[in-house]
Amino acid sequence: MAKIRLRAKLKGGITTVKALIKHPMERPSIDKDGNPTPGHFITEVKCEHNDKVVMSALWSSGVSQNPFLAFKFKGGAKGDKVKLTWTDNKGETGSKKVKIK
Repeated sequence: MAKIRLRAKLKGGITTVKALIKHPMERPSIDKDGNPTPGHFITEVKCEHNDKVVMSALWSSGVSQNPFLAFKFKGGAKGDKVKLTWTDNKGETGSKKVKIK
């Protein structure tokens, strides 16, 4: 399962979330026998603040290996929890929670 490094920091009423997801993000290809391989990549990323979705994204095989993601939202407070969840095309998922600093 992929590791997630996640940070959330509040400054001036805006919460900045930064995430690094360790994932191979392999593209679909053709093997040496001419058979297609589906690749292995993240298809959906979602971030929640106090159980409310504040960011969601649909990804494909065009995103680089070990993707970095950063975004901002209003309404956070120090100590609130932020949760990032990802799902890939093989049904694997990962998530991580942090408190806003």
